[in-house]
Amino acid sequence: MAETITREQLRRAIEDEEVVIVETLGPLHYAQGHLPGAINIPHDQVAELAPALLPERGATIVTYCSNTACQNSSVVQAQLIAMGYTDVRTYAEGKQDWQEAGLTLESAGPVVTR
Repeated sequence: MAETITREQLRRAIEDEEVVIVETLGPLHYAQGHLPGAINIPHDQVAELAPALLPERGATIVTYCSNTACQNSSVVQAQLIAMGYTDVRTYAEGKQDWQEAGLTLESAGPVVTR
């Protein structure tokens, strides 16, 4: 079974700077708002972007997308594990849950485009 993380666990990990957060949606969705400190690796660009953006294969990584209906975060989680990353979890509830809990999104940051 895939490892998951709750909103509260993720919020604490972000505060303690113990996690690398990966938004798995496309660049436009990322630019519109992402979890604090998140980087953007779209689900169809993992093989190309992960080695440079996630150089530490032992780091704690959390993938997320928009909500439980979106499977991008699970797809990327599986790809990262197959690539040798050892601590990858998914925040399945995603941005929708984060915002509904009253937590803020960031809208600035680098946007990766093809």
